[in-house]
Amino acid sequence: MAMTVTTTRGDVRGQQDGGGVTRFLGIPYAASPTGDLRFQPPAPVPAWAGVREASAFGATPPKPGYPPPVDQLLPEPDIPGDGWLTLNVWTPGGTGLPVMVWIHGGAFSHGNAAVPMYDGHAFARDGVVLVSVNYRLGVDGFALLPGAPPNRGLLDQITALEWVRDNIAAFGGDPGNVTIFGESAGAQSITTLLTIPRARGLFAKAITQSGAAQAAADPADAALVTKEIGRVLGLEATAASVAEVPLPRLIEAQTVIRDAFTAQPDPSRYGTSIVAGSVLFPPVIDGDLIPRHPMAAIAAGEAARVPLLTGTNSDEFRLFLIPTGRAALVTDEFLPLMLAALGISPPVAELYRAHRPGISAGDLLCALLTDAYFRLPALAVAAARAGLAPAFVYEFAWPTPVGELGACHALDVAFVFDTLGAPTVDRLLGPRPPQPLAEQMHAAWIRFAATGHPGWRPFDAEIPVYVFRESGGTLELDPRADERRIWRAAAA
Repeated sequence: MAMTVTTTRGDVRGQQDGGGVTRFLGIPYAASPTGDLRFQPPAPVPAWAGVREASAFGATPPKPGYPPPVDQLLPEPDIPGDGWLTLNVWTPGGTGLPVMVWIHGGAFSHGNAAVPMYDGHAFARDGVVLVSVNYRLGVDGFALLPGAPPNRGLLDQITALEWVRDNIAAFGGDPGNVTIFGESAGAQSITTLLTIPRARGLFAKAITQSGAAQAAADPADAALVTKEIGRVLGLEATAASVAEVPLPRLIEAQTVIRDAFTAQPDPSRYGTSIVAGSVLFPPVIDGDLIPRHPMAAIAAGEAARVPLLTGTNSDEFRLFLIPTGRAALVTDEFLPLMLAALGISPPVAELYRAHRPGISAGDLLCALLTDAYFRLPALAVAAARAGLAPAFVYEFAWPTPVGELGACHALDVAFVFDTLGAPTVDRLLGPRPPQPLAEQMHAAWIRFAATGHPGWRPFDAEIPVYVFRESGGTLELDPRADERRIWRAAAA
């Protein structure tokens, strides 16, 4: 059964996908960023006459594939075309419903809104209008290029949120009750959006999964990456020159730069802030759209009225080091050298090892990097907002049976969306992931979107963390407190 909705640019027709939910796929929120619009801010989409069919996902933004074997664990569809700036809406109909806007992850260089586990049916089934967004990635979205505005991917996200403000009531949503949520680079985008003046008023609540304020580049460091782009392409990298490069060649160049960066993340070559953030194309602190580092802005009270739900997975970094075999290459003799290069002091490593008798050097490195890059930054954001707005912290602790990955990065997403049966999800979750856990997490996210409270105690000086396990959720006060404290003591 079809449903037609009038937007500010024209009518769109969606299709029911069962259970009273109607989905509208591939709605353009900005013009195609090609031709004269390449490397420019998102431009208004031309209005159309008649009814536009919204029955298929739009083209996916150009990107390299994940390196193997991660590409098998996190497969992504590639849909041809150049109308990349589209969004998708799932709605149960009605009026005044909570709205949730999903910003996908992928290190600012991968991902798209057509990934099967991002299907919004379950959210709409349970009374939420769900929106998912495509935005420009990699060089197109985030490279600092002379002749182009920085942070084009973030400008895309803001433009999509403006579309939601102007149109979502026609789909049954309340534009005054919008929750933005995302994972990994999507969560880091949201942490940055909390501090961007232009984004104020476009959302009322925020959820960040496995991402905080880790990735924010100094312009001088981003310029070093631009230099690498030019070196690989054999040109002086500007908006005009890169626009002349065929897309397959540009994607190939991004892959070459990424692989070199992964193999040897040299600060003198890529910049200290880029290496610290572990991604090549993060948002750039440009002094305009992003006036200062997001963590500094949050500490100063930015977005103080926006409730926040934030958290991490227990074994985040295993996704990056276990499937590739890199963890297995770490020996007890080599580990101290690696930790010194990463700025991790011996007392920190000794405490973690004492808590994990018999742990291998590679597994120890995974545990240390999980906390250094994910857990501690999330807690820092929650602590910086203490007393300004409620923050709620969680930890996802269910370990997948796949490949000794544990509760790794990206494992939580299908539980939040309640899409455990979606195509290809079993590659990461295995054949029988616990459905009750999905129902619990999914309900908590909806509760937060509707009310601003997920159902457990807000963050305070006692550091309450709600831990999601297969056996059920429990509230724990300052879990692994000594491990949390030793990082600060070691830095003093």
